[in-house]
Amino acid sequence: MRIRDALESDGDAIAAATDRPRSVVIDTIHERSVRVAVTDPMGEGHRVDSGTEQFERRSDEGDVIGFVAFDASGNTVHVSDFAGDEAAVRRLLDEPRRFATRESMSLEVVVPVDDDVRSVVSEMGFEAVGSGPRFAGRETARYRIEADDLTEEYEE
Repeated sequence: MRIRDALESDGDAIAAATDRPRSVVIDTIHERSVRVAVTDPMGEGHRVDSGTEQFERRSDEGDVIGFVAFDASGNTVHVSDFAGDEAAVRRLLDEPRRFATRESMSLEVVVPVDDDVRSVVSEMGFEAVGSGPRFAGRETARYRIEADDLTEEYEE
């Protein structure tokens, strides 16, 4: 697996995984920092199921198996959306974490309360800090790492 910047051509795979219109996904790709996890393009094509999310896209650049979208506001990097299997999520969340560390900013992520990835987020050093906004009728929880608590292992 490798991580790269999202392209407009990744829009179909991300839209299918998030049940959002492709146009909304394309806007997200243009307005935020979006990274995708892709399989080795020379390896076998495959499909990754992560709960209800399904990524399937075959190209010379590999299959899209996950994504993360984030932006910065004030002194915080906000992860606004992500999906994928556990390994992809860990690698993808490293992207905004490195950015936050480099810029001495806090990092915050919102996770649906019924999502199994909450344990992954906790294992990565995020602490639950309260309720988040409702997305598509789902309750969310906010997780945060303060700038002072980000480790040097993510500095470049």
